[in-house]
Amino acid sequence: MHRKLRQTQRRLIVARRRHVRRLKLFSKHPVGLPVILFFALAIVTTAVILVINSGHKVAARHSLIVYVSHDHAQQIVPTDEPTVGALLKKLNIKMNQGDVVEPSADTPIDQDEFRVNVYRAVPVEVVDGITRKFTYSAATTPRSIADQAGVQVYPEDLLQTLPTTNFLKEDAIGERVVIDRAVPVNMNLYGAQFVLRTHAKTVGELMKDRNIVLSQGDVVKPAAETPITPNQQIFIFRKGTKLITATEVIPMPVKTITDPNLSINTSAIRQAGSPGKQVVTYELELRNGKVASKKVIQKVIVVQPVIEIKVVGSAPLSLSLQQWLSKLRGCESGGNYQTNTGNGYYGAYQFSLGTWQSLGYSGLPSNAAPSVQDQAIIRNTLRSSGGLASQNPGCYSSTGISAFPPQ
Repeated sequence: MHRKLRQTQRRLIVARRRHVRRLKLFSKHPVGLPVILFFALAIVTTAVILVINSGHKVAARHSLIVYVSHDHAQQIVPTDEPTVGALLKKLNIKMNQGDVVEPSADTPIDQDEFRVNVYRAVPVEVVDGITRKFTYSAATTPRSIADQAGVQVYPEDLLQTLPTTNFLKEDAIGERVVIDRAVPVNMNLYGAQFVLRTHAKTVGELMKDRNIVLSQGDVVKPAAETPITPNQQIFIFRKGTKLITATEVIPMPVKTITDPNLSINTSAIRQAGSPGKQVVTYELELRNGKVASKKVIQKVIVVQPVIEIKVVGSAPLSLSLQQWLSKLRGCESGGNYQTNTGNGYYGAYQFSLGTWQSLGYSGLPSNAAPSVQDQAIIRNTLRSSGGLASQNPGCYSSTGISAFPPQ
């Protein structure tokens, strides 16, 4: 056994010496040294390429700066988290019952200097007749507070927020949301049956409130002076005339307000809205047993539309980012947001339709608002591994700006 081991060791030593002698002889050969240098340079070049590619991968994970306001403080953090909810979880910022975050937790973090606002809930009492419900809410409108508390309200119900002036008598320490319920009545309008809700005291007031105008031959039962009671049946009909009714949707109204504490191109819903509904009555004119024409004689709003309150961000961009954008669009289009020369590229940053649509936008880039185009180029640059160095090397080189938007 020992003899075989010694023989193997001797063979290895002899082979190593032969290999060294061959390398020495090859290096003395006229082409030996160039070949060795060639392979050495190839190895070094490969290493450099790997380092560069590694740097590009880091750029692809380019962190975004996010301002997170919560609990009377503001954090400024770099992050790679994809959504608002993921960032809050990473920062261990817990959302309690009734708390509100704007923009919503599923909003993508897709721009630098992104702003997230966490509003903490406060105690609120919802007063619904003799029923009282305590909750915590950070909502800004009484309808939104009632919705958070799980209290169903109808479009015609009136809600108001009142402060607590005597917490012993009112048994509350925070704000109170008081609901004034509308009374439901059953209306039969020219044969169309529906339920509507009202604060009117009499049948006549209800008709006036809903713009129901009686024409010749119309009959209303019960009489106009009859007091309104819950679930009361009211009939309006016309003798000897062919009438038909149709239900139409009233579009939901939207009120948009701006908030400088939110980033541009982000939004939040502070009050959910809903469309309304109206019943339209037509009088038909018959000729030879066929409908010759029809005329609208009545439009009655059955369900009032509820306004949606939407807030959109208007936070200004940093000076360094404004300068970066200005130089880039100056190179791309001379700074003209409406540029459309027919070459397949549009707007201040010369987007192709394919790139524009891949970012989730519709229409032409040249028709979009300047703030939308600004955010689009920021998002598009950040999603590239090389930024402008690979997307637009010409403007990147000529302007001398950074490959990525400045933080």
